[in-house]
Parts: sequence; C-alpha cells; structure tokens
Amino acid sequence: MKRVLFIDRDGTLIEEPDDFQVDSFAKLKLLPGVVSHLSAIAAETDYELVMVSNQDGLGTESLPESAFFPVHDFLIDLLAKEGVHFSKVFIDRSFPHENKPTRKPGTAMLTEYLSGEYDMARSFVIGDRATDFELARNLGARAIFVRNPNFPSPDDPSVALAANDWSEIRAFLTRPPRIAEKHRKTSETDVRVLLNLDGNGAAKYLDGAGVFRPYA
Repeated sequence: MKRVLFIDRDGTLIEEPDDFQVDSFAKLKLLPGVVSHLSAIAAETDYELVMVSNQDGLGTESLPESAFFPVHDFLIDLLAKEGVHFSKVFIDRSFPHENKPTRKPGTAMLTEYLSGEYDMARSFVIGDRATDFELARNLGARAIFVRNPNFPSPDDPSVALAANDWSEIRAFLTRPPRIAEKHRKTSETDVRVLLNLDGNGAAKYLDGAGVFRPYA
C-alpha cells in the first residue's frame, strides 16, 4: 500500500513572516536545509508527496491571487528541479471563522487518501502547528512537528517526532525500520511477538479463536 507525506507549506518549507502571508518574493525564505533534505527523502523513500496548506482568504483583497501564485509557483518549480515532486497540492482558501471541512484539520480535501488504497498508519503529516497534528489524527496517520517559535511544542500521541530542522526529519524517515520478531514454540505453546518501535502504539493479540484483539 502507498505511503504519503502530507506536507504543510508556511512554517514548514518556508519561513512564515510576521503577517503570516507570503505574498511577495521579498518574504520568500526557505527553511535551512529543506531543499537538500527533502530531495534526499524523495530519492531514498517511496513516500508520495502531497502539499496541504491553509491560505486565509486566498483570492480576496487580503491575499490576491496575483500576489500569491507567482511566489507559490516559483517554490513548486524550485523544488521540482531538485527532484521534489508533489503529486497533488491542496490549498484551502477559507478563513478560520468559516470552519469549512476543507480547512485543516478537516479532511474534506483528502478523501481520496481514505479509500483504503493508502497506508495511513505508515504515513505522516509534516507541519508546524496544532492543526497539522490534528489532521494527522483525523487521517489515522502520525505527525512530524517542525519546531516553530510562534507555536508551542505539542504534547500529543499522534506526534512521532518533534524536529528542530529538516536533517532530523530526513534521518527519521530514511532510517531502516526498527522491527524485531521473536517466535517460540513448545509442545504446549506457540508464541510469536512482533515489536515495531516506529509503530503507532497500538497493540493486538491473537486469541484462541484466531481473532486479533486490541489490548485494553
């Protein structure tokens, strides 16, 4: 099954200015190491890359398309030239007070990834604020939190990594799976234990009827 990295834009790929709008080239500043490390992640893993971003009022007077898209398209093209290709780019244009289901942490834009074709348990949302790890929880995925001085670090079980920079994210996503399996069979018992240190924390056991059941 396919794995996905749902990647936020502002504060995750690029620095977020004081007014929280990247609407000019003067405001476009990449996070340190993002190009080289994200390029390595794209080359060394099989994750599908998907951008998911809230852009408050895009298309209104507060954020005209003519100011937003030249900068945004430049960013997408720059990353593509370094081997970072987003299969889809989802941008919600609503304001927070509208509470639209398409706005993160809502999943209305991302229903195709909940069809069963994708392995959400082994997918990640990468972002810098609460809406990103709430989105991960709503998708059944895990979160990678990019530390941002504007937002507190999360205390949430869906967060698999709180990273200081993209080098830590690359190391986390490209390391070999930390999985161990032990099987012991006797004349009276047949026990097999599988431990995944990078799993989602859920534990199951196989009962006497051959049914997997979660531990309470």
